Amino acid sequence: MTAEFQSPARGSAVVRWGRERGRSLRRSVERLGWVGRLLAVGQLSLVVAAFVGFLVQSVWTPLFVVSFLVVFGLGWGLREALTAKIMTFLMTVSALVTLGLIAVFLVLEAIPAFQTAGLDLINPFGENAWAASQGQYSLVPMIWGTVLTTIVAVAVAGPLGIAGALFISEIAPGWVRDIVKPAVEILAGIPSIVYGFIGFTIINPYVTGRLSVNPGALFAIGVVIGFMALPTVISVAEDALAAVPSPMKDGSLAVGATDWQTMQSVTVPAAFSGISAAVLLGIGRAMGETMAATVMISHSRRLPEPTGYNVFDSTETLTTFIASSYGHVTPGETFWSALFAAGVVLLVIVTGLGIASQLVEMRMERKLQGNQ
Repeated sequence: MTAEFQSPARGSAVVRWGRERGRSLRRSVERLGWVGRLLAVGQLSLVVAAFVGFLVQSVWTPLFVVSFLVVFGLGWGLREALTAKIMTFLMTVSALVTLGLIAVFLVLEAIPAFQTAGLDLINPFGENAWAASQGQYSLVPMIWGTVLTTIVAVAVAGPLGIAGALFISEIAPGWVRDIVKPAVEILAGIPSIVYGFIGFTIINPYVTGRLSVNPGALFAIGVVIGFMALPTVISVAEDALAAVPSPMKDGSLAVGATDWQTMQSVTVPAAFSGISAAVLLGIGRAMGETMAATVMISHSRRLPEPTGYNVFDSTETLTTFIASSYGHVTPGETFWSALFAAGVVLLVIVTGLGIASQLVEMRMERKLQGNQ
């Protein structure tokens, strides 16, 4: 409609109607904003109340949880985006707080063991003997057993895992990749007790008979744990190799490099951070493995003989020490506190590995960017 057919009164009415609708919409948005703020405060308050109630074992904890679910449902219906942000924030904070509380709990429970044994509990230059009946407490044999089994496991899972990832990602035809990759991922779901039973019934007797070593040798345990970690290393490393941009590899091939030279000089360095993360996950799996090692190991709490580096002798690992001792110790004893001290040592080692991997990743990123 042209301007000459619009009366001033009609135009003014349209403007007034538009302004009224705009003010109404703004008021609705403002009201909804306050509702969103109230829902956010309510969700945060109820989560904190439920968490505190759980810590103090309050009977009101279920009520707080149900109230949170109700408020969450209302928030999802009224302000879905805001509620999603709040939930992701709460999940992140909850994970960090839970991990922090676990670490604090382990340290507090481990303090009596350090007060009784002092630094001899982890001192490799001390007596290195565990005899709880005689008041001798040393985690050095367990720490050393963990280190030796981890080294053997990484020696198995590292090279084989990286080679398998390179084959799946860069060499295998498409139809082979479609079969092998899901099969490898399925292998990661096999329970550890199955690996331990196979190691106990097949690998342990073979190593004992052929090599004439003690039953439960650290070498056999490391091999089994290495094969357990192999699917994880292959899967994560293959994902890292597949994430390397195709133009980088195509450019290498275009200047005359062979497939192997491209993998060696372009693909592997570009995916090094992901490959290191895959090996780190394998190390974590090896260090934290309990059931397979518990089934196979001889549980002798001493350093391997004749030298501490003998992987064909048997000792104890930190995880098997905790698993085999739990349930046979009365809470409050020094032995009980020593179990938590073993958990603290294991936590420190794994955390150190994580920090080291981050430093390696940062250095590799600087190198790829041309900065030394």
